[in-house]
Amino acid sequence: MKLSEEIKTKNISFKNRIIMPPMATSKADDMGHVSDDLLDYYQEKTSNKLFSTVIVEHNFVDPIGKASHNQVSIADDYCIDGLKKLAEIIQNNGTHAIVQISHAGSSTNEDVIGQGPVAPSRVKNLSKENAALARELSIEEIKEIEDKFVNAAYRAKEAGFVGVEIHSAHGYLLNQFLSPLTNKRADEYGGDVEGRIRIHLEIIKKIKQKVGEDYPIFLRLGAGDNMDGGLSQEDSVYAAKAFEKAGVDVLDISGGMCMFLIDDKSAGFFDFLSKPIYDAVEVPVILTGGVKTGNDVEEILNRNLCDLVGVGRSVFKDSNWMEKEIKPLIY
Repeated sequence: MKLSEEIKTKNISFKNRIIMPPMATSKADDMGHVSDDLLDYYQEKTSNKLFSTVIVEHNFVDPIGKASHNQVSIADDYCIDGLKKLAEIIQNNGTHAIVQISHAGSSTNEDVIGQGPVAPSRVKNLSKENAALARELSIEEIKEIEDKFVNAAYRAKEAGFVGVEIHSAHGYLLNQFLSPLTNKRADEYGGDVEGRIRIHLEIIKKIKQKVGEDYPIFLRLGAGDNMDGGLSQEDSVYAAKAFEKAGVDVLDISGGMCMFLIDDKSAGFFDFLSKPIYDAVEVPVILTGGVKTGNDVEEILNRNLCDLVGVGRSVFKDSNWMEKEIKPLIY
């Protein structure tokens, strides 16, 4: 079975082709620190020891980038002790622990962050109903946010995570820079796709300088908006190749302003976004969405859409899903 095959890359290996993707739980405490409920959740989901990798749900890198109440924080050093416990639980269950680091930008509201949101441009976030009109970031503020991502990656390494995933999907800040629907800037951080991915490339470069060339970096890419005037396939492939060249180890393909769901509910429903990128890059590609059975995983892999398959909602709903659907196919 292809799903049981190992993949080895320069900086990370995968014992099989199955990933637990990041899924928000809202189980952190009021300050964003890891709670006992959160630890128990990840223990329950990974105790089967069948996932090759778990990408822990989005951790905000800056209080003004917090997406929702009870989101996990990686924004200061006080978070490290709790994150160490979380990484240890996952890795004691024979699974790589990666943590997703994110900034919500205009995909938040004043009730969550205590002020109005920020964004690349003063436009409404199309991924969110009733989005507030965000304030446009200055170049100085962009540089400060880049450093917040870098410091978050350093904390992740200190906490024992084997890598980080930069979140640039689902209408979050870096996705807002990438999409022409939400990036109307006329400076070096806007315009064509090269300008719209400048912040990503600068973050990747700075993270590598801070934590080392051998520390794995995943990037969740909102490879299409599914909206008129949104990110083109040509630009998404260009961005993916640029991220690979910059040193990203794994590309995790999902939706952009359309979030993580579209009308199609079939297994691998973002195949039209992942296939062109899979064909264009050499690094492993993850595709998540619509998996209901173990055979769905094998079918997606056999269609040459990706190298790794994320199983999200099925596992979220049923902690025994891996035991029932995947274990019989591996052993």
